[in-house]
Amino acid sequence: MPSGLKTRYHILQNFNVRGQRTNDCIFAWTIVVQTNGPTNRSQPTVAVVGAGISGLSYARTLADHGLPVTVFEKSRGVGGRMATRRSDNGAAFDHGAQYFTVRDERFQNCVDSWQHAGLVQRWTGRIVSLHDQNKDQDKSSTARFVACPGMNAICRHLAENLDVRTNTRVAPPTRCQGKWLVSDETGSELGRYDVVIVSAPAPQAGELLQGSHDLASRASSVRIAGCWALLVQFPARIDLDGDGAFVRDSALSWIARNSSKPGRNPDVETWILHASADWTQCRLEESSEAIQERLLDAFWDATGMAAVPPQFCRRPPLARCVTHGTAA
Repeated sequence: MPSGLKTRYHILQNFNVRGQRTNDCIFAWTIVVQTNGPTNRSQPTVAVVGAGISGLSYARTLADHGLPVTVFEKSRGVGGRMATRRSDNGAAFDHGAQYFTVRDERFQNCVDSWQHAGLVQRWTGRIVSLHDQNKDQDKSSTARFVACPGMNAICRHLAENLDVRTNTRVAPPTRCQGKWLVSDETGSELGRYDVVIVSAPAPQAGELLQGSHDLASRASSVRIAGCWALLVQFPARIDLDGDGAFVRDSALSWIARNSSKPGRNPDVETWILHASADWTQCRLEESSEAIQERLLDAFWDATGMAAVPPQFCRRPPLARCVTHGTAA
Protein backbone atom coordinates (compact mmCIF):
# COMPACT_ATOMS: atom_id res chain seq x y z
CA MET A 1 0.00 0.00 0.00
CA PRO A 2 1.60 3.32 -1.00
CA SER A 3 2.06 5.94 1.69
CA GLY A 4 0.88 8.79 -0.57
CA LEU A 5 -2.20 8.76 -2.76
CA LYS A 6 -1.39 9.72 -6.34
CA THR A 7 -3.60 7.18 -8.08
CA ARG A 8 -6.92 5.57 -7.27
CA TYR A 9 -6.89 2.55 -4.98
CA HIS A 10 -8.20 -0.51 -6.80
CA ILE A 11 -9.27 -2.65 -3.87
CA LEU A 12 -12.59 -4.45 -4.02
CA GLN A 13 -13.79 -7.82 -2.82
CA ASN A 14 -16.02 -9.16 -5.58
CA PHE A 15 -19.29 -10.56 -4.31
CA ASN A 16 -21.83 -12.32 -6.49
CA VAL A 17 -25.08 -12.46 -4.54
CA ARG A 18 -28.56 -13.56 -5.46
CA GLY A 19 -30.34 -10.33 -6.32
CA GLN A 20 -33.87 -9.21 -6.96
CA ARG A 21 -34.49 -10.63 -10.44
CA THR A 22 -34.48 -14.11 -11.93
CA ASN A 23 -30.98 -15.12 -13.03
CA ASP A 24 -29.66 -11.67 -12.08
CA CYS A 25 -27.00 -10.90 -9.53
CA ILE A 26 -26.03 -7.80 -7.64
CA PHE A 27 -22.43 -6.84 -8.27
CA ALA A 28 -20.81 -4.58 -5.70
CA TRP A 29 -19.69 -1.41 -7.48
CA THR A 30 -18.07 1.57 -5.89
CA ILE A 31 -16.92 4.92 -7.21
CA VAL A 32 -13.89 6.63 -5.68
CA VAL A 33 -13.57 10.42 -5.55
CA GLN A 34 -9.91 11.30 -5.09
CA THR A 35 -7.63 14.26 -4.70
CA ASN A 36 -4.31 14.93 -6.42
CA GLY A 37 -2.54 14.36 -3.11
CA PRO A 38 -1.36 13.90 -0.53
CA THR A 39 2.20 13.70 -1.76
CA ASN A 40 3.77 13.37 1.68
CA ARG A 41 4.33 10.12 3.49
CA SER A 42 1.30 10.31 5.77
CA GLN A 43 -1.47 7.82 5.23
CA PRO A 44 -4.48 9.37 3.46
CA THR A 45 -7.65 9.70 5.48
CA VAL A 46 -10.67 7.96 3.94
CA ALA A 47 -14.42 8.43 4.27
CA VAL A 48 -16.69 5.65 3.03
CA VAL A 49 -20.33 6.52 2.40
CA GLY A 50 -22.47 3.39 2.63
CA ALA A 51 -22.12 0.39 4.95
CA GLY A 52 -23.27 -2.29 2.55
CA ILE A 53 -21.02 -5.16 1.58
CA SER A 54 -19.00 -3.19 -1.00
CA GLY A 55 -18.41 -0.16 1.21
CA LEU A 56 -17.44 -2.30 4.19
CA SER A 57 -15.14 -4.42 2.02
CA TYR A 58 -13.29 -1.28 1.01
CA ALA A 59 -13.19 0.03 4.58
CA ARG A 60 -12.03 -3.29 6.02
CA THR A 61 -9.25 -3.71 3.46
CA LEU A 62 -7.96 -0.15 3.83
CA ALA A 63 -8.15 -0.24 7.63
CA ASP A 64 -6.28 -3.56 7.68
CA HIS A 65 -3.50 -1.78 5.73
CA GLY A 66 -3.29 0.92 8.35
CA LEU A 67 -5.33 3.71 6.76
CA PRO A 68 -7.66 5.77 8.99
CA VAL A 69 -11.18 5.06 7.71
CA THR A 70 -14.59 6.39 8.76
CA VAL A 71 -17.79 4.79 7.45
CA PHE A 72 -21.05 6.75 7.25
CA GLU A 73 -24.37 4.93 6.95
CA LYS A 74 -27.80 6.55 6.78
CA SER A 75 -29.62 3.49 8.18
CA ARG A 76 -29.60 2.33 11.78
CA GLY A 77 -27.40 -0.68 11.02
CA VAL A 78 -24.98 -2.11 8.48
CA GLY A 79 -25.85 -4.53 5.70
CA GLY A 80 -27.50 -2.77 2.77
CA ARG A 81 -28.70 -5.47 0.36
CA MET A 82 -27.41 -8.12 2.77
CA ALA A 83 -30.36 -7.34 5.00
CA THR A 84 -32.09 -9.47 7.62
CA ARG A 85 -35.39 -8.43 9.18
CA ARG A 86 -37.27 -9.86 12.13
CA SER A 87 -40.97 -10.04 12.80
CA ASP A 88 -42.55 -9.04 16.09
CA ASN A 89 -42.45 -12.67 17.20
CA GLY A 90 -38.73 -13.03 16.38
CA ALA A 91 -38.92 -14.83 13.03
CA ALA A 92 -35.97 -13.89 10.78
CA PHE A 93 -36.10 -13.14 7.05
CA ASP A 94 -33.28 -12.55 4.55
CA HIS A 95 -35.37 -10.26 2.38
CA GLY A 96 -32.54 -8.88 0.21
CA ALA A 97 -29.68 -11.06 -1.04
CA GLN A 98 -30.76 -14.68 -0.73
CA TYR A 99 -27.36 -16.37 -1.04
CA PHE A 100 -24.06 -15.91 -2.83
CA THR A 101 -21.91 -18.06 -5.12
CA VAL A 102 -18.14 -18.15 -5.59
CA ARG A 103 -16.45 -17.87 -8.99
CA ASP A 104 -13.12 -16.34 -8.01
CA GLU A 105 -10.25 -18.14 -6.31
CA ARG A 106 -9.39 -15.13 -4.14
CA PHE A 107 -12.94 -14.88 -2.92
CA GLN A 108 -12.99 -18.65 -2.36
CA ASN A 109 -10.11 -18.21 0.10
CA CYS A 110 -12.15 -15.60 1.91
CA VAL A 111 -15.23 -17.82 2.03
CA ASP A 112 -13.11 -20.74 3.28
CA SER A 113 -11.97 -18.62 6.23
CA TRP A 114 -15.55 -17.56 6.92
CA GLN A 115 -16.67 -21.18 6.89
CA HIS A 116 -13.87 -22.12 9.27
CA ALA A 117 -15.04 -19.36 11.63
CA GLY A 118 -18.67 -20.54 11.41
CA LEU A 119 -19.77 -17.30 9.77
CA VAL A 120 -20.83 -18.92 6.49
CA GLN A 121 -22.30 -22.29 5.56
CA ARG A 122 -23.37 -23.90 2.32
CA TRP A 123 -27.11 -23.91 1.73
CA THR A 124 -27.95 -27.45 0.60
CA GLY A 125 -31.67 -26.92 0.13
CA ARG A 126 -33.25 -28.16 -3.09
CA ILE A 127 -33.53 -25.38 -5.68
CA VAL A 128 -35.79 -25.81 -8.71
CA SER A 129 -37.31 -23.86 -11.58
CA LEU A 130 -41.10 -23.53 -11.58
CA HIS A 131 -43.29 -23.01 -14.62
CA ASP A 132 -47.06 -23.57 -14.68
CA GLN A 133 -46.84 -25.48 -11.38
CA ASN A 134 -44.27 -27.85 -12.92
CA LYS A 135 -40.64 -28.24 -11.88
CA ASP A 136 -38.68 -27.71 -15.09
CA GLN A 137 -35.20 -28.25 -13.78
CA ASP A 138 -33.36 -29.04 -10.57
CA LYS A 139 -30.76 -26.34 -9.91
CA SER A 140 -29.40 -27.69 -6.64
CA SER A 141 -25.95 -28.54 -8.05
CA THR A 142 -24.73 -24.94 -7.79
CA ALA A 143 -22.84 -24.29 -4.54
CA ARG A 144 -24.80 -21.59 -2.74
CA PHE A 145 -23.60 -20.02 0.51
CA VAL A 146 -25.37 -18.04 3.22
CA ALA A 147 -24.17 -16.15 6.25
CA CYS A 148 -25.29 -17.35 9.67
CA PRO A 149 -27.53 -16.66 11.45
CA GLY A 150 -28.61 -14.09 8.83
CA MET A 151 -27.18 -12.62 5.64
CA ASN A 152 -26.20 -9.39 7.39
CA ALA A 153 -23.75 -11.35 9.57
CA ILE A 154 -21.03 -10.87 6.94
CA CYS A 155 -21.40 -7.10 7.07
CA ARG A 156 -21.41 -7.08 10.86
CA HIS A 157 -18.22 -9.13 10.74
CA LEU A 158 -16.55 -6.73 8.28
CA ALA A 159 -17.59 -3.76 10.42
CA GLU A 160 -15.98 -5.06 13.62
CA ASN A 161 -13.60 -2.48 15.13
CA LEU A 162 -14.26 0.00 12.31
CA ASP A 163 -15.41 3.56 12.94
CA VAL A 164 -18.96 3.16 11.60
CA ARG A 165 -21.40 6.00 12.16
CA THR A 166 -24.97 4.89 11.54
CA ASN A 167 -28.09 7.07 11.30
CA THR A 168 -25.94 9.62 9.45
CA ARG A 169 -27.16 10.95 6.12
CA VAL A 170 -24.25 12.54 4.24
CA ALA A 171 -24.59 15.58 1.98
CA PRO A 172 -22.56 15.81 -1.28
CA PRO A 173 -18.88 16.28 -0.33
CA THR A 174 -17.26 19.56 -1.36
CA ARG A 175 -13.64 20.64 -1.87
CA CYS A 176 -12.13 22.65 0.98
CA GLN A 177 -8.45 23.53 1.34
CA GLY A 178 -7.22 20.55 -0.64
CA LYS A 179 -9.47 18.00 1.04
CA TRP A 180 -13.03 16.73 0.78
CA LEU A 181 -15.35 18.32 3.33
CA VAL A 182 -17.99 15.81 4.46
CA SER A 183 -21.09 17.17 6.19
CA ASP A 184 -24.45 15.73 7.17
CA GLU A 185 -27.75 16.83 5.67
CA THR A 186 -28.12 19.57 8.30
CA GLY A 187 -24.78 21.12 7.29
CA SER A 188 -22.86 19.96 10.36
CA GLU A 189 -19.28 19.08 9.49
CA LEU A 190 -18.39 15.39 9.86
CA GLY A 191 -14.75 15.61 8.85
CA ARG A 192 -12.23 16.45 6.12
CA TYR A 193 -10.75 13.60 4.13
CA ASP A 194 -8.19 12.97 1.42
CA VAL A 195 -10.40 10.33 -0.20
CA VAL A 196 -14.16 9.80 -0.35
CA ILE A 197 -15.54 6.42 -1.42
CA VAL A 198 -19.20 6.45 -2.41
CA SER A 199 -20.80 3.03 -2.11
CA ALA A 200 -24.51 3.64 -2.57
CA PRO A 201 -27.27 2.78 -5.07
CA ALA A 202 -26.83 4.67 -8.33
CA PRO A 203 -29.45 7.41 -7.77
CA GLN A 204 -27.96 8.24 -4.36
CA ALA A 205 -24.42 8.02 -5.74
CA GLY A 206 -25.30 10.48 -8.50
CA GLU A 207 -26.47 12.99 -5.90
CA LEU A 208 -23.45 12.49 -3.66
CA LEU A 209 -20.94 12.82 -6.51
CA GLN A 210 -21.84 16.39 -7.46
CA GLY A 211 -18.23 17.33 -6.77
CA SER A 212 -17.18 15.22 -9.78
CA HIS A 213 -19.37 15.88 -12.80
CA ASP A 214 -18.07 12.90 -14.80
CA LEU A 215 -18.65 10.39 -12.01
CA ALA A 216 -22.04 11.88 -11.16
CA SER A 217 -23.07 11.56 -14.80
CA ARG A 218 -21.95 7.93 -14.95
CA ALA A 219 -23.78 7.02 -11.78
CA SER A 220 -26.94 8.80 -12.90
CA SER A 221 -26.93 6.85 -16.18
CA VAL A 222 -27.36 3.51 -14.39
CA ARG A 223 -30.90 2.18 -14.58
CA ILE A 224 -32.45 0.79 -11.43
CA ALA A 225 -35.13 -1.91 -11.27
CA GLY A 226 -37.44 -2.32 -8.29
CA CYS A 227 -38.47 -5.51 -6.56
CA TRP A 228 -41.38 -5.93 -4.18
CA ALA A 229 -40.55 -8.53 -1.53
CA LEU A 230 -42.90 -10.31 0.82
CA LEU A 231 -41.97 -11.82 4.19
CA VAL A 232 -44.32 -14.65 5.12
CA GLN A 233 -44.56 -16.97 8.13
CA PHE A 234 -46.94 -19.94 8.06
CA PRO A 235 -48.29 -21.80 11.11
CA ALA A 236 -47.01 -25.14 9.77
CA ARG A 237 -44.61 -26.49 7.16
CA ILE A 238 -45.61 -25.98 3.53
CA ASP A 239 -45.32 -29.40 1.89
CA LEU A 240 -43.49 -28.22 -1.21
CA ASP A 241 -40.80 -30.41 -2.78
CA GLY A 242 -38.13 -27.75 -2.75
CA ASP A 243 -36.64 -25.01 -0.62
CA GLY A 244 -36.16 -22.37 -3.29
CA ALA A 245 -37.37 -21.79 -6.83
CA PHE A 246 -36.85 -19.52 -9.78
CA VAL A 247 -40.36 -18.79 -11.04
CA ARG A 248 -41.19 -18.15 -14.71
CA ASP A 249 -44.22 -16.47 -16.28
CA SER A 250 -45.48 -15.23 -12.94
CA ALA A 251 -45.68 -12.12 -10.82
CA LEU A 252 -42.92 -13.80 -8.85
CA SER A 253 -39.32 -14.36 -9.91
CA TRP A 254 -38.02 -16.15 -6.81
CA ILE A 255 -39.36 -17.90 -3.71
CA ALA A 256 -37.38 -19.40 -0.83
CA ARG A 257 -38.04 -21.28 2.38
CA ASN A 258 -35.86 -19.04 4.53
CA SER A 259 -36.06 -21.45 7.47
CA SER A 260 -34.31 -24.14 5.39
CA LYS A 261 -31.05 -22.20 5.44
CA PRO A 262 -28.41 -23.24 7.97
CA GLY A 263 -28.35 -21.22 11.16
CA ARG A 264 -32.07 -20.41 10.98
CA ASN A 265 -34.80 -21.84 13.17
CA PRO A 266 -36.15 -24.86 11.24
CA ASP A 267 -39.24 -25.01 13.47
CA VAL A 268 -40.53 -21.66 12.17
CA GLU A 269 -41.84 -21.85 8.59
CA THR A 270 -40.68 -18.65 6.93
CA TRP A 271 -40.69 -17.77 3.23
CA ILE A 272 -39.34 -14.95 1.08
CA LEU A 273 -41.24 -14.01 -2.09
CA HIS A 274 -39.57 -11.74 -4.68
CA ALA A 275 -41.67 -10.18 -7.42
CA SER A 276 -40.31 -9.77 -10.93
CA ALA A 277 -38.93 -6.37 -11.90
CA ASP A 278 -41.49 -5.82 -14.66
CA TRP A 279 -44.40 -6.73 -12.39
CA THR A 280 -43.05 -4.44 -9.68
CA GLN A 281 -42.57 -1.54 -12.07
CA CYS A 282 -46.25 -1.65 -13.02
CA ARG A 283 -47.36 -1.56 -9.38
CA LEU A 284 -45.12 0.95 -7.64
CA GLU A 285 -48.09 2.91 -6.32
CA GLU A 286 -50.25 0.02 -5.12
CA SER A 287 -50.95 -0.36 -1.41
CA SER A 288 -49.12 -2.84 0.79
CA GLU A 289 -52.32 -4.80 1.26
CA ALA A 290 -52.87 -5.15 -2.49
CA ILE A 291 -49.27 -6.21 -3.10
CA GLN A 292 -49.43 -8.79 -0.31
CA GLU A 293 -52.66 -10.30 -1.65
CA ARG A 294 -51.39 -10.46 -5.24
CA LEU A 295 -48.03 -12.03 -4.33
CA LEU A 296 -49.59 -14.61 -2.01
CA ASP A 297 -52.03 -15.56 -4.79
CA ALA A 298 -49.06 -15.86 -7.17
CA PHE A 299 -47.25 -18.09 -4.66
CA TRP A 300 -50.12 -20.55 -4.39
CA ASP A 301 -50.64 -20.46 -8.15
CA ALA A 302 -46.96 -21.13 -8.92
CA THR A 303 -46.63 -23.97 -6.42
CA GLY A 304 -50.02 -25.56 -7.01
CA MET A 305 -50.56 -25.73 -3.25
CA ALA A 306 -53.84 -25.08 -1.48
CA ALA A 307 -53.85 -21.63 0.10
CA VAL A 308 -53.10 -21.42 3.82
CA PRO A 309 -53.63 -18.22 5.84
CA PRO A 310 -50.22 -16.85 6.90
CA GLN A 311 -49.35 -16.30 10.54
CA PHE A 312 -47.32 -13.23 9.58
CA CYS A 313 -47.08 -11.30 6.31
CA ARG A 314 -45.31 -8.04 5.59
CA ARG A 315 -44.05 -6.14 2.58
CA PRO A 316 -40.80 -4.26 3.43
CA PRO A 317 -39.78 -1.07 1.59
CA LEU A 318 -39.02 -1.36 -2.11
CA ALA A 319 -35.65 -2.90 -2.90
CA ARG A 320 -33.80 -1.81 -6.01
CA CYS A 321 -31.01 -3.37 -8.05
CA VAL A 322 -28.82 -2.29 -10.94
CA THR A 323 -30.01 -3.43 -14.37
CA HIS A 324 -27.55 -1.79 -16.74
CA GLY A 325 -25.76 1.44 -17.47
CA THR A 326 -22.42 2.95 -18.33
CA ALA A 327 -20.92 3.00 -14.85
CA ALA A 328 -18.24 0.42 -14.26
